[in-house]
Amino acid sequence: MNPQDLLRHLATDPNQLGLRLSRPIDRRGAIQAGLFGTIGMAGSTLFGEDYAKTGAAPAARKPAAPRPAAKARSVIQIFLWGGMSHSDTWDPKPDAGYDYNGPLKKFLSTNVPGIQLSEWFPNLAKQADKYSLIRSMTHGNNGHETAAYLVQTAHAPGERLAYPSVGAVFALMKEKEYKGSLPPYIVLTKPQGRFSEEGFLGAKRKPFATGGDPNASRFEVEGIVSRHVNDARQAARRDLASNLDSLRQAAGDDPVIRASEAARTEAYEMILGKGREVFDLSREKPELRDRYGRHTFGQDCLAARRMVEAGVPYIVVNYPGGWDTHSNHFQTMGKQAPELDQGLAALLADLHDRGLLDSTLVWCCGEFGRGPKIDWQPPWNGGRNHHGKVFSVLVAGGGFKGGTVVGASDAKAEEVAERPVYPADLLGSIYQLAGIEAKAPLPHPMGLEAHVLPQDAKPGEAAGLLTEIM
Repeated sequence: MNPQDLLRHLATDPNQLGLRLSRPIDRRGAIQAGLFGTIGMAGSTLFGEDYAKTGAAPAARKPAAPRPAAKARSVIQIFLWGGMSHSDTWDPKPDAGYDYNGPLKKFLSTNVPGIQLSEWFPNLAKQADKYSLIRSMTHGNNGHETAAYLVQTAHAPGERLAYPSVGAVFALMKEKEYKGSLPPYIVLTKPQGRFSEEGFLGAKRKPFATGGDPNASRFEVEGIVSRHVNDARQAARRDLASNLDSLRQAAGDDPVIRASEAARTEAYEMILGKGREVFDLSREKPELRDRYGRHTFGQDCLAARRMVEAGVPYIVVNYPGGWDTHSNHFQTMGKQAPELDQGLAALLADLHDRGLLDSTLVWCCGEFGRGPKIDWQPPWNGGRNHHGKVFSVLVAGGGFKGGTVVGASDAKAEEVAERPVYPADLLGSIYQLAGIEAKAPLPHPMGLEAHVLPQDAKPGEAAGLLTEIM
């Protein structure tokens, strides 16, 4: 059982961890019953870090690669799954014509001379000094699953190893220094689902998905906030389970029981303690919540800022609804782009005002862009299709400079015109700013050689770190 399953059961079932036990049982019987297997954290205590990370017996270690100096304490990834149009948002082409721009006619100047955005982004136009735009991101892949895997691992799909996402790598690499009560890798509100984010690192590195809706009257975080159980009842259940836990009482100072009790305490800290408070957005001023936007995405961004304050290393906001606009493109964009503009601009301004932007890296993109030329034919009727040849990424904070454009697309946003940027370049830059060595080995459960990023990249796979904005 992974930590999220443990939390869910503790939040809803008073019989967890001892309530069903009517008589003492010995350690062998408990192990056979599988009681200790439900607490994944105990593996680290009993068998060491190799077992906790890989599920395998400890193996000979290679010398650890030196870590670069870290500027980014936390990372917020805003993932526009489905693929947001780059030409309708952060790389507008005013002279491309109707077949490329459709009904869009207004293009906004920003507070940085020479940088323009589409008409849907007036709030971000006022914040351009706080972020940089990569307008030459490319990988050439037009499949949702394979492109999402590429953008979030930098490893080519189809290899024999299923590599972990950048968030899972953070969960692994930051576990010794991160001491918070919340999981180190959190997704608002649902996993994107295009690939297994934990990869071969296993369930311990799986993201904690909050579920629920932060814009609801009560943010019902899965496993932490139960709709039908108030805090007083939850505390009573905890105390009753502890009092009737005959296994723990009989085992005394057994290290396995001690480890399971520590895991249980940690879980209840999330359910009833400081960890729970992070998800309580009612603690924020109503005016600030309004500034983020009273919609799911806006409140996702506000919740992400609160997690940054709690020290969570890696937070993902998976945009609710998605951007796969083969049809009804402009209608969907007309609703979603202003929400993205409001929430993201408020997040950047709020982080800046609180002195957190320098230590918080924000990056925002989808798995690819969308075809710059509009598909007017039925059944698309004005839609845009997948486009992996070139698309845009917004990066801010955590050591990235603001007010800069990296690279360029051609006159119609169809191809890279200058300074191609590949997933390995983007993720390599993020890792470096976070103090993670891109060449560091990853523990594979079968002992196979694996590294954070691909080694010895071929032409067309990497062009170099984003040193111009670092």
